Amino acid sequence: MLGIFQKEINTFFSSLIGYIVIGVFLIILGLVMFVFPDTSLLNYNYATLDQLFEIAPLIFIFLIPAICMRSFAEEQQNGTLELLTTKPVSDLQIVLGKYLACLALVVFALLPTLLYYYTVYQLGSPKGNLDAGAIGGSYIGLFFLAACFVSIGLFASSLTNNQIVAFLLATFLCFFIYWGFDFMSRLPVFVGKVDDVVQMIGLDYHYQSISRGVLDTRDVVYFLSLIAFFVAACLVSLGRRKW
Repeated sequence: MLGIFQKEINTFFSSLIGYIVIGVFLIILGLVMFVFPDTSLLNYNYATLDQLFEIAPLIFIFLIPAICMRSFAEEQQNGTLELLTTKPVSDLQIVLGKYLACLALVVFALLPTLLYYYTVYQLGSPKGNLDAGAIGGSYIGLFFLAACFVSIGLFASSLTNNQIVAFLLATFLCFFIYWGFDFMSRLPVFVGKVDDVVQMIGLDYHYQSISRGVLDTRDVVYFLSLIAFFVAACLVSLGRRKW
């Protein structure tokens, strides 16, 4: 598994993929937080990082599928997946190796955003006038959100040998699981507390919950369950070659 992880990381950074992903992510966040007048924190009367945590999920919906689309689709297209399975590694180790590599790349993209935190910390009046608990919870929420999107992206990539199809499918699934249940809960067909239950199935509900700075066990269990579900689905998809 470690060998697969290192191979994937080397592939990302030996080409422009890794640098483009991190660069695009940081440029978009920088524009939103410091340039666009409607969202620039320089136009706010208080120090906040709300813009970062509001726009980051939307960027992730497109960015993470772009990272994951080649993971299995390219292997299947080039016929190297069968060669990989002849190595003394199980399907689970293959999936986890690729999963951790994609997640590591997203974490690398998140780390430079700590500079934004430092900037807002210095701009606060008085200095450091920030809700550190909420910001810490939001970063934890972003990490779990990225982990879920990576598992979805790998599952989509395992279904096809076409990278574009894998990207579109992963983007749709990420969008639907993040916002789809929230939109469905607003339909008039749900009565009583059914709409609340439908809303709780979606990622957005739990991301907003953990972003308040309170680490609820229910939110953590939800994220881990969703990750485990799509990793298991990816294993089943890869197991098709043995059927």
